[in-house]
Amino acid sequence: MTLDPALVGTLAPLPVLIPLLAASVTLVLGRRPRTQRFTAVLALSAALAVSIVLLYLADRDGTTAIQVGGWDSPIGITLVVDRLSATMLVVSSIVLLAVIVYAVGQGIRDGTDQQPTSIFAPTYLVLSAGISNAFLAGDLFNLFVGFEILLAASFVLLTLGASGDRVRAGVGYVMVSMVSSLIFLVGIAFAYAATGTLNLAQLAARLDDVPTGTRTAIFAVLLVAFGIKAAVFPLSNWLPDSYPTAPAPVTAVFAGLLTKVGVYAIIRTHSLLFPGGELDNVLLVAGLLTMLVGIFGAIAQSDIKRLLSFTLVSHIGYMMFGIALSTEAGLAGAVFYVAHHILVQTTLFLVVGLIERQAGSSSLRRLGGLAAASPLLGILFLIPALNLGGIPPFSGFIGKVFLLQAGASEASSLAWILVAGGTVTSLLTLYVMARVWTKAFWRSRADAPEGDLADNAPSALIDESFDVSFHKRMDVGRMPVFMIIPTVVLVGIGVAMTVFAGPIIGISDRAANDLQDRSIYIDAVLGPGWTEMSGARK
Repeated sequence: MTLDPALVGTLAPLPVLIPLLAASVTLVLGRRPRTQRFTAVLALSAALAVSIVLLYLADRDGTTAIQVGGWDSPIGITLVVDRLSATMLVVSSIVLLAVIVYAVGQGIRDGTDQQPTSIFAPTYLVLSAGISNAFLAGDLFNLFVGFEILLAASFVLLTLGASGDRVRAGVGYVMVSMVSSLIFLVGIAFAYAATGTLNLAQLAARLDDVPTGTRTAIFAVLLVAFGIKAAVFPLSNWLPDSYPTAPAPVTAVFAGLLTKVGVYAIIRTHSLLFPGGELDNVLLVAGLLTMLVGIFGAIAQSDIKRLLSFTLVSHIGYMMFGIALSTEAGLAGAVFYVAHHILVQTTLFLVVGLIERQAGSSSLRRLGGLAAASPLLGILFLIPALNLGGIPPFSGFIGKVFLLQAGASEASSLAWILVAGGTVTSLLTLYVMARVWTKAFWRSRADAPEGDLADNAPSALIDESFDVSFHKRMDVGRMPVFMIIPTVVLVGIGVAMTVFAGPIIGISDRAANDLQDRSIYIDAVLGPGWTEMSGARK
């Protein structure tokens, strides 16, 4: 059975078009904040509904390709809907919708004439369109366009308020991203010079005839470009200095999604274009170092936002582990873990935003007594923290066991080293989360070294805070309901990944099977039976 071309052809572009059209509308509505917020939430709700339908159709019927504008592949722009891209669309749409509701709650409470709220919603919607475009892209250049849309929108979001710290972080982020984009362009040029095409399906077929050394060189260049975006060690130093300076909603969506777009690009190119495994050992070593360096960096931090930024880097290593195994089990584990980590990491950063509002700081040197001050906040932190640490029966435990079993089945020495490294990283992640719980939630604030200090006011889009006595802060303790609701929903979805782990793992398995059999993707784009007719390697 194949997908209904008319239905999918109508739906597939919508996760990109809806946010772009809504961005233009919200830009016009800059002087009407309520209507602007409603439009943004409505647009992202519609994008989520479309993504769910696309996932259902892709899982039921398989992979399909849409030729934008009626231009046949490989000349025109191709959008591809398969189980992997549809899964990423659904998870990212959930996160994008939850974060915009959280931002609306913060904006309603904190927004003033001095806050740049009018530009936030349009830029955020453009970011959403770039993410969806990257997941659906069927050629390298369209993938590059998705990355550049992300870069432009993320720079604006990262520097909202134009404080010194945010501008410095934004400039560093843009410089690193531009280097990554330049390297990506070099990789695109090499690929086109070697094959005469940028269409992923046609590239997959033609690269089989390219000499091994040339093919490996092209893959290496693309891996460096995607590795920077995914924050794979040693290309990850930029991340902990960039994300923590942004407002809470921005940090949350960056942590949850932007690095995963790079991970997605690695999965797609590794499985479709370069399945021979020439650089798998390099990826395995990079995955191991990413795990360990990231978690050791987290141990050394005293600010929760920086600590979580390092755990974000660390857990990218698990995804590299699954990809580099080049097995169906490894890819299935990587897909499941990507979905899990997007949800959990976003949730934790949203909780940190609530902690800053409740306690006036995110520094462990100032925090204490949060469990008594707000039991709800304690629960909202504890559940995703245990999930990230891999405590059974949460989805973090399931994903890690999935990956460790895949590594053990591979039975190579390097794979066993990764299994050991993954186990150590999981235990250290649990230690880091327990340390935050003990210091921020369990001890008395009076016992904190700087417990008598706090920010004078909640951190908003423009951060105008300065240190005051904890008891003289301005209205920090009350948490707006529209900031709590999306956080509760994401915590619930994280738990649901455990309750419904069987069906979700089933989708991950089927997505991995599609990735292992390249003919499914190639035939969907270039025509049924094209692989057999051309003699291309599956």
